[in-house]
Amino acid sequence: MAVFHSKLLAQELSAEVVQALPGAAQVGATRLKIWGFDIYDARLWVAPGFSAAQWDSHPLVLELAYLREFKGAAIAERSLAEMRRVAAFSDEQAARWQAALGALLPDVKRGDRLMGVYRPGAPLRLAFNSKPLGEVTDAAFAEPFMGIWLSPKTSEPAMRKALLDKAAP
Repeated sequence: MAVFHSKLLAQELSAEVVQALPGAAQVGATRLKIWGFDIYDARLWVAPGFSAAQWDSHPLVLELAYLREFKGAAIAERSLAEMRRVAAFSDEQAARWQAALGALLPDVKRGDRLMGVYRPGAPLRLAFNSKPLGEVTDAAFAEPFMGIWLSPKTSEPAMRKALLDKAAP
């Protein structure tokens, strides 16, 4: 069971967000807690004209600031499981995406930040602690990956609400 706190985090725009999404504004933030353990703080930035109802039609930046240690392989595995909740895709795609994420995602510790840059129909770009990690080149990956947090089918609707809280409907 997850518990979320919608306490907004610092709203300073990092240079990486400004570069990835000119004119961006933070529209939501939340903390993911599972079984009483702090997992990460999440922040969502969007450009002017963003619509929460059509989130997948707009570029956006999602940042996760980790509050505990996780292996990159475990993050990749959990990501694929959550993606299956929000979208249908083949086992072949899942294997490719698991391999791509596994190759990109580092182990994280408290204070580390992972950032995803989403652009509709384009590969998902990832950064770690302000340094580019690379991208998952299959453009079909990006929407279900961001859907982990933003899809109406997410396993964590309170988190979705907190992230999209200040966005236009």
